[in-house]
Amino acid sequence: MKGLLVAAVLASVAAGDAERVAERRAMVQEIAAYAAGQALDPTVLDAMRRVPRHLFVPASQAPYAYENRPLPIGHRQTISQPYIVALMTELVRPRKGDRVLEIGTGSGYQAAVLAELVGTVYTIEIVAPLAEEARERLKRLGYANVEVRTGDGYKGWEEHAPFDAIMVTAGADEVPPPLVRQLKRGGRLVIPVGPAHSIQYLTVIEKQADGSTRTRQVAPVRFVPFTRER
Repeated sequence: MKGLLVAAVLASVAAGDAERVAERRAMVQEIAAYAAGQALDPTVLDAMRRVPRHLFVPASQAPYAYENRPLPIGHRQTISQPYIVALMTELVRPRKGDRVLEIGTGSGYQAAVLAELVGTVYTIEIVAPLAEEARERLKRLGYANVEVRTGDGYKGWEEHAPFDAIMVTAGADEVPPPLVRQLKRGGRLVIPVGPAHSIQYLTVIEKQADGSTRTRQVAPVRFVPFTRER
């Protein structure tokens, strides 16, 4: 039912803006080409065809919304490059019914893409104005399966743990131990790890059946820094 509601709302948006629908299709084609032969999950790409990225950026950036690059969203934050959104979404291996935690809501775009694919998304944003804007935007677009919290993502969201998957959309100099603890056995944590304002490595941490973890680096990336409450 949630999926049908989201689809109906987005169909209405798409009907009123056919040109942007065409741009979304072109964006997905560019993502596939950018992957350089690496086959991306078709369900992830389908989700990105449906989510209106131009509604998740400031009006001044809307003309560039479907270019394959990050864009500023205010408060010294950015919306990630579409290819990176697709890659990170694929790396968490989203499944229907999954409970997913996202750290770094930003404008809410990544949460919306995840919401197309999983049961529930819990997302935390430390910048209060961004959190409030994302909450209102996601509600307006019909994403009833996303819950937004304002706060320090380092601590995770204990009340809703364990999570099938956790995604961090900010560069951290270490993997927060609370997030590893809140990850379900068999789950995946995807996080950029490395120094602030430098190259980080997109890292996948898989929790094994015995509670141990297996870590691998996927690709060099550059994200805004992971910030904490002071």
